[in-house]
Amino acid sequence: MQQATFVKLSALAFGLVLLSFLIRGFSGLVLPSRTAAMVSAPTMLAGGGLIVFLTLRSALAVSGIAPLR
Repeated sequence: MQQATFVKLSALAFGLVLLSFLIRGFSGLVLPSRTAAMVSAPTMLAGGGLIVFLTLRSALAVSGIAPLR
């Protein structure tokens, strides 16, 4: 993986988590709290999964097993 790709994926993960909070907040104005949480869950799950992947990938890069190019 190239460094530029890693940075883009990091920005995407941050954006997905931020979008999840925005969705939950704004949908919480018109929907019940439980429904708002269910609506925002997919974006939070995608952002969280991407963060886990990037954390593992950076650990591999720091240890020298699979360095970034």
